[in-house]
Amino acid sequence: MRGALHVLEPVGGAAFLALIAAARSWERPSWQRAFGMTPARIEALKDAVGVALDGRVLTRDELISEVVRQPGLEDLEGGLRSGWGTLLKPLAWQGMLCHGPSQGNRVTFMRPEAASPRWTGLPEPDEAAPTAILAYLGTHGPATMDRFSQWLAGGYFGKRQLRAWFEGLGDRLHAVEVDGARAFVRAEDADDLALTPPTSTVRLLAGFDQYVLAPGTADEVVVPAARRALVSRQSGWISPVVVSGGVVAGTWELDEDHVTVDWFGEAGRAPSKVLPAEVERLGDIVGRGLRLKVTRV
Repeated sequence: MRGALHVLEPVGGAAFLALIAAARSWERPSWQRAFGMTPARIEALKDAVGVALDGRVLTRDELISEVVRQPGLEDLEGGLRSGWGTLLKPLAWQGMLCHGPSQGNRVTFMRPEAASPRWTGLPEPDEAAPTAILAYLGTHGPATMDRFSQWLAGGYFGKRQLRAWFEGLGDRLHAVEVDGARAFVRAEDADDLALTPPTSTVRLLAGFDQYVLAPGTADEVVVPAARRALVSRQSGWISPVVVSGGVVAGTWELDEDHVTVDWFGEAGRAPSKVLPAEVERLGDIVGRGLRLKVTRV
């Protein structure tokens, strides 16, 4: 999801993989141009990796050595060595490989069926959709169909397909309105959410926290539009953020024993009692006393 590394359990995780694979992003012309691959070459790579990992656990170097011996794949060494794992992602999404036990600081790869007896392969997309949608909404709802699609597969799903999946869930979903937009929660959560009072809690969240990534930094409910560039930085970096009342109200960074909070001016006055208490909580986590500095931006 989000093109990033996730740890998935075999059964529910297969549902997410099935939907990502169904988007077949590697067949889009833009993807092929960017990475110099065609669907035929992806199939050849898939076959080569499948043979290489049959009954074996290989390091990246070992896997690359096996692959580039195959005719027509000799030029893939650079792409396969990329830390982003771009050429391996379509294979992982299709259930062809997963990580094995690390060897020191070296990752390994193996077949999912060898990694877990609970692996049963990928379900059909229509079978997988209810599992994935309900799991997402159970953690990150309320959310729109588009937010789910963006998080899971970069918005590759067609509107008609998304609507069919959501409508297929029937009374297991409950529609709500969030700032004028139609969104969904699980029906079983609707009453509890309706009875939950608004929060004024302030939290320092780490970089790449799922509270920001699950709706996406383009979601103006969580990240003010004017501040998106401070949260979603260059090279895919997602800043540590200060959340106040559920909304991103600033960013922060830790430098040795100093915590610097850049508080957004439109969020009002920085809470003079709550922020120090939150920094103290952070100090307990990292095991040392921390000093706070607040700047208004």
